Amino acid sequence: MLNEERRRLIVEVLNRDGRVLVGDLARHFRTSQVTIRKDLDLLQAQGRIHRTHGGALPASENALDDPTLREKEKLSRKEKLLIAAAAARMVKEGQVVILDSGTTTTAIALALRKFTNLTIITNAVNIAAELSGSSLEVILTGGSLRKNSFSLVGPIAEETLRRLNADILFLGVDGFDVRHGLSTPNLLEAKVNRAMMDVARLTVVVCDSSKFGRRSLSSIAPTSAFHRLITDRGIARADLAALKKAGAQVTLV
Repeated sequence: MLNEERRRLIVEVLNRDGRVLVGDLARHFRTSQVTIRKDLDLLQAQGRIHRTHGGALPASENALDDPTLREKEKLSRKEKLLIAAAAARMVKEGQVVILDSGTTTTAIALALRKFTNLTIITNAVNIAAELSGSSLEVILTGGSLRKNSFSLVGPIAEETLRRLNADILFLGVDGFDVRHGLSTPNLLEAKVNRAMMDVARLTVVVCDSSKFGRRSLSSIAPTSAFHRLITDRGIARADLAALKKAGAQVTLV
């Protein structure tokens, strides 16, 4: 296979799947990881992809990107289901659980339907709807609706959260730079996320490995601010090592 043909196919796979990993591409094209890294570096130089640790994302990814929930649902579905299952195993009957908005936390909400005695606090309208037919108690924060994410944000959401207490928060993020911390494209969403972290005894970040190496517009919190992380095995070794060095408890699925 010619080099340019392989690179064209890499872009096609990326556009189809929403992300690519160096190891997967090396196996798929039966070549070395060194060759794939060179391909990705060249494609980034041409502006055709956005290079990340261990792989690449579509070229459109930047700090202001704020894709809709429907668009996010198409990405990393398998990983999100595995993360959701691991998150559900951390929950015990009788607890109060906060779920922020997002496709990974929506998957967690579905995994929690098997419980009979939980209180779910959420700022996500779609999560509340998903749980409406269950036996779980659901508390919506109120606030102004963000149509992209079906989330409620603003002073009302923040004030509601500060009047509550929770055992565990499952927090999804759009960007996770190990050096700079957690981030999201929306300033109001970041403020609500920080309020959630303030009232939860345990904060668990839930994100697939494509989120690493990315920085969105608004910072949520530094890497030292959360207790545990659940992610998939596509995470770069350097990021995993840095997280463990920082004292984070990491669960790989």
